[in-house]
Amino acid sequence: MMLRNTQDRYGWITIALHWLSALAVFGLFGLGLYMVELTYYHPWYREAPLIHKSLGMLLLLATLFRLWWRFSNPSPNAPAGQGRATQVAAKLGHGAIYLLLLTLMVSGYLISTADGRAIDIFNWFSIPALIHGLPQQEELAGTVHAYAAWSLIVLAAGHGLAAVKHQFLDRDNTLGRMISPQTKERATL
Repeated sequence: MMLRNTQDRYGWITIALHWLSALAVFGLFGLGLYMVELTYYHPWYREAPLIHKSLGMLLLLATLFRLWWRFSNPSPNAPAGQGRATQVAAKLGHGAIYLLLLTLMVSGYLISTADGRAIDIFNWFSIPALIHGLPQQEELAGTVHAYAAWSLIVLAAGHGLAAVKHQFLDRDNTLGRMISPQTKERATL
């Protein structure tokens, strides 16, 4: 079982972190859209934000681990025949995704801790309110959070479409490399 990346392939840890992050991002986005429409008397009015905050903070921890993992593992080489402009665009796109992820989660933290209360993570542990009481903290962080969420969803959708394009039109196995660390022949979709 290949856990670490090589010069040719992504390992299982990178693959798992990628897909868990994608699932969490789209799930949190949907939950966020749902919960802002809830009325005070709705049964999920209090529960949905607790789940959203808990998952968001767990995603922050996973993202920090993911960044550490990314820099402590080799990055697979670009597929043969992929042009320099495409490689630069991919690096910029990945950088923007990480920047938006961190912006989104830090702004979510600032929203949740504006009143000085810690964030309870599924009753497992709490993340303290280290920054709170700033002027208009909740409102400003909320605006940043909303714009970052929409930007991340648009960029993630573009990222997915680019992977599908590379896999099926360019036939360079880009998507296959993020599905399984098997040899090129076995991973081709």
